[in-house]
Amino acid sequence: MANVAIYNMEGNEVGSLELNDAVFGVEINEHLVHMAVVQQLANNRQGTQKAKTRSEVRGGGKKPWRQKGTGHARQGSIRAPQWKGGGVVFAPKPRDYSFKLNKKEKRAALKSALTSRVNESKFIVVDDLKLDGIKTKRFQEVLNNLKVNKALVILNDNDESVMMSARNIPAVKTALTNTINVYDIMKYDTVVVTKDAVATIEEVYA
Repeated sequence: MANVAIYNMEGNEVGSLELNDAVFGVEINEHLVHMAVVQQLANNRQGTQKAKTRSEVRGGGKKPWRQKGTGHARQGSIRAPQWKGGGVVFAPKPRDYSFKLNKKEKRAALKSALTSRVNESKFIVVDDLKLDGIKTKRFQEVLNNLKVNKALVILNDNDESVMMSARNIPAVKTALTNTINVYDIMKYDTVVVTKDAVATIEEVYA
């Protein structure tokens, strides 16, 4: 089992913690990590390119003129593609870029991402994160004490003071244990996690 130091908010080491190898010591599968990141980015794409076909353009229900005898070419609708204001031939439709990963693949990818952060010594455990109120300056001091710049901060409870204090720091994102994902873990340089959150992650994913 991997051993990591536990720090307080002042950046002092106050103990150590044994991590569960079933979550933080697995064999890293780079392909699954890559697929999990691609899936999240693809699922976030809106695919909003859209144009109307002749059946979707408003109006054009009445035949412009009778079929024969006018000298004009026959026409069925003023919303046909050859008319100004008509529909588009083979109009583009919103595209769905999303694809599915199996549950086991998602879990394996998340464990691989967490293990990689532990192996790179970019997994910092804090005994507790509590603030008196919403104080961005104080939260920045905590990060400075931990020698952290770009960080994903994982909390066990929805602590509004901590989450609101971190919101105005551009290089920091907070997440709860049930919202962590591979993309965020790999995007941020360091993962800062509370001791309680580690226990919850091990309980859920072990």
